[in-house]
Amino acid sequence: MNNQKSNSRRDFLNTLMLTGAGGGIASMMPTVFAFGNPKEKPEMFAESEEWFKKIKGSHRVVFDGSTPHDGFPVIWNWAFYLSNNQTGSADDDITAMSVLRHSAVPFALKSELWEKYQLGAMVQVMDNQTQKPALRNPFYEPQSGDMPMDIIQGIKDMQSRGAMFCVCDLALNVYSGAKAQQMGVDPNEAYEEWKGGVLPGIQIVPSGVWALERAQSNGCSYIFAGN
Repeated sequence: MNNQKSNSRRDFLNTLMLTGAGGGIASMMPTVFAFGNPKEKPEMFAESEEWFKKIKGSHRVVFDGSTPHDGFPVIWNWAFYLSNNQTGSADDDITAMSVLRHSAVPFALKSELWEKYQLGAMVQVMDNQTQKPALRNPFYEPQSGDMPMDIIQGIKDMQSRGAMFCVCDLALNVYSGAKAQQMGVDPNEAYEEWKGGVLPGIQIVPSGVWALERAQSNGCSYIFAGN
């Protein structure tokens, strides 16, 4: 029975990784994760439910950012505000939420972690200035050339307008565990470093799929953040 449970867990985690960004993720499949004691999680995530009460306005949408998709988990957030402004709605009457999950979790992390853990190479995000895998987060405070048009605002600017961003804790665990295995470091330490490296104002939620359901329960329409 224990072997069956172990095999089921391994199959589930393999599925998560094999559907990630490119073929490189699969070879980094971690064998150890920092899931910890599930009984401690409700306390950790108590504020997540409260965070969803910040959703406001007549126009509410949640973008499913499951992969980097050339920055579209951020670009569509900006575009939603732009087009609603153009049709007469003020920012105060708008909420666009981007759920950063699966291989888009690096969008939520500080540039120091992009460099240390080679996150650009991991999720196939290129730095348009160097034409090499990004060693910094180009989506939080984008530099000229990071976005298809310089007018597009990054996460930090969109937060100041009322946009909401959250990141999947399950994916933080899976991907930090993958990198920990690749680099030969403690997965618990890597997970804690990633969790501590989440950018200001980005809410850690139990999982991305959990957040997508909560957003829709709070009146947000669902849009897949692809191109």
